[in-house]
Amino acid sequence: MSLILYNPLREMDSFQKQMNQLFDEVFVPSERQGFNPKAELTETEEAYVLKLELPGISPDNLDIQATRDAVTVSGDRQDTHSTEKDGVRRTEFHYGSFHRVIPVPGAIQNSEVKANYDAGILTLTLPKVEEAKNKVVKVQLS
Repeated sequence: MSLILYNPLREMDSFQKQMNQLFDEVFVPSERQGFNPKAELTETEEAYVLKLELPGISPDNLDIQATRDAVTVSGDRQDTHSTEKDGVRRTEFHYGSFHRVIPVPGAIQNSEVKANYDAGILTLTLPKVEEAKNKVVKVQLS
């Protein structure tokens, strides 16, 4: 028979972690209840290409800002119609505002960003700064 020492602080720490996890799952903060668009970032030799899934959002409701190392996209998806029956509203769509900051792995020319919005997909072409491009230079032997 082995002796096991009881440590009440370890038990309380475990209990606190379980309670925190429970509150995170049940009481979701309001900013996570809203709409959060999916994003995809790819890299080419000349630029980074960022795509965001924004179905049902008017381009007029989008705000896109680019810095040298990140892109911020925010907007608002508005509910156009509402149906209620017996005081119950049923929907699986997410409405409300969103705000995403997507860091870019390298420096970009934020003044040269191109944006295209087609079929609910926002595509941003983020050109790399000249010194960040992988340039191959032939070295001459003397």
